[in-house]
Amino acid sequence: MAVSSSSLILSPPSLTKSHLTSLSLSWKQLPRNLSLPRHHRRRAPPIFAVVVSMNSKPTILVAEKLGDAGLDLLKSFANVDCSYNLSPEELCTKISLCDALIVRSGTKVSREVFESSGGRLKVVGRAGVGIDNVDLAAATEHGCLVVNAPTANTVAAAEHGIALLTAMARNVAQADASIKAGKWQRNKYVGVSLVGKTLAVMGFGKVGTEVARRAKGLGMNIIAHDPYAPADRAHAIGVDLVSFDEAIATADFITLHMPLTPATSKILNDENFAKMKKGVRIVNVARGGVIDEDALVRALDAGIVAQAALDVFTVEPPPKDSKLVNHENVTVTPHLGASTTEAQEGVAIEIAEAVVGALRGELAATAVNAPMVPSEVLIELKPYVTLAEKLGRLAVQLVAGGSGVKTVKVTYTSARAPDDLDTRLLRAMVTKGLIEPISSVFVNLVNADFTAKQRGIRISEERVILDGSPQKPLEAIRVQIANVESRFASAISELGEIKVEGQVKDGIPRLTKVGDFGVDVSLEGNIILCRQVDQPGMIGLVGSILGEENVNVSFMSVGRTVPRKQAIMTIGVDEKPSKEALKKIGDIPAVEEFVFLAL
Repeated sequence: MAVSSSSLILSPPSLTKSHLTSLSLSWKQLPRNLSLPRHHRRRAPPIFAVVVSMNSKPTILVAEKLGDAGLDLLKSFANVDCSYNLSPEELCTKISLCDALIVRSGTKVSREVFESSGGRLKVVGRAGVGIDNVDLAAATEHGCLVVNAPTANTVAAAEHGIALLTAMARNVAQADASIKAGKWQRNKYVGVSLVGKTLAVMGFGKVGTEVARRAKGLGMNIIAHDPYAPADRAHAIGVDLVSFDEAIATADFITLHMPLTPATSKILNDENFAKMKKGVRIVNVARGGVIDEDALVRALDAGIVAQAALDVFTVEPPPKDSKLVNHENVTVTPHLGASTTEAQEGVAIEIAEAVVGALRGELAATAVNAPMVPSEVLIELKPYVTLAEKLGRLAVQLVAGGSGVKTVKVTYTSARAPDDLDTRLLRAMVTKGLIEPISSVFVNLVNADFTAKQRGIRISEERVILDGSPQKPLEAIRVQIANVESRFASAISELGEIKVEGQVKDGIPRLTKVGDFGVDVSLEGNIILCRQVDQPGMIGLVGSILGEENVNVSFMSVGRTVPRKQAIMTIGVDEKPSKEALKKIGDIPAVEEFVFLAL
């Protein structure tokens, strides 16, 4: 067995007795399909959830046209407000009444939008891939999740790139316009062949990869530039990754598939056009801002660029007198990359599912302002995510009033190597469990570390590496809170820390240790912990008291150190027992201490 550790220096305001008393005796987790009162709006179910008023559904503002299939899905879950062509001021006015916002590329989701939401906006969905119209920094600061739809329109965008490539090479648009004007100019519109030519794919993500596959089928030689693309993926389809300068200097055709970022803004400018092969042809179905449009006009006039085919522009729609749009060697389309019937429906469904899932508290594989977790990893970690939050929630409720939670240690026991287990998501959920029961703050993967740091919590992580086959990601998770007093003395370990530990068994999160006592109970509903003298009849006595109060018992478990000495009885209950019932349990002579906890 080996131990590795890391520390996140993040220390919370003191917990007041009233916080803990009111929470532990009155709070009850609601089922996922039920919502909370307005004053609890920030207290959400697990990760990325939004909680709205008791008698209403969440409200989703759809600010740009979305396919009917996506709208139907949204309407089955929420109140949907379809308000298109909103001005920035109108959007800021509306947003305070909305839990989620869905946009395409035409709506700017600025810092002012997040500030105007008053903390209610929890999810922004971008129906498409690019998210340059969303202020991600502001979203993160306001704890708002941003999701996109990165897969549904991939093929449509790639097909449109190939359509522009071939149409440009053979002067299809110009020849069509010529014939419709009554002319027959075969000699003027002689094109160029694609076979044997070198195509540089600038940006080798999903769309760039699909363009490369199709261009290979046309007999082109493909090179690509992308500082983040894995070489093995490129080589698998016969593509060489090269430097930016080599790509633009050797290409006969250049197709752009990069996001618009500060690093890529106007990346094709006068300086880089001068490095290109004379007569190069350029296709852009990515973002208009990656090309300096004035510089492209100069390159076209100078003959450096023979032709360009553009689906996107710096300003959309572009001015009617745009020299670039009206240039005879430029083929243009009005941002049609994702505009196929199939893609529009797919994007609508994909973004609707992502937004509804986030509002329900499900994990979001397409989150763009949170650490990206592959969907297969999310599926594997899902029960451990629930376990992590429940252990945090349980541990903080065991802290006695007046004790300030400052130091928390999370230990992961696993047979997997440290590099094979990304614990950011698990740490975020422990943080969520620790903070949400004692505050009105909504915690998710986006803002967990920031929220903990604000409250002065120092969270350290340790990994205990087991020998054996790593068939499952984790054997156990342990949460320890140091330098605090406990409402349940038996939860204090030999080291003087509140300690709770849990495992996932048959897909169900279970509590397996409280302090140094072993238990085995499902982490759901509410729990009563009793320390008692280990003697016959205790289960029956407590069960009778709860039965008289019509409180349904879902499980009971007894953990003990030595027979007939001390034991901990853990009782799961569906309803909150009355104060009178809890007092009766405490009055049983053999019961030395007890505590009620809401999970």
